[in-house]
Amino acid sequence: MMTKKVYRSKGNRMIFGVCGGLAEFFSIDPTLVRLAAVLLCAIGGSGIVGYIIAAILMPEAV
Repeated sequence: MMTKKVYRSKGNRMIFGVCGGLAEFFSIDPTLVRLAAVLLCAIGGSGIVGYIIAAILMPEAV
């Protein structure tokens, strides 16, 4: 059984590739993930902390 893993995107990145990697994992448009991240940043700043943590913890795609 093969498990699906989330990686930072190498080809679809703006800063670290976190949003692109999440979009690839969930098979959705990266713009939607980026808009959600911006909304989280605008509402209390939790998106910034979450993005930085994800950029540190998520491995880069090979």
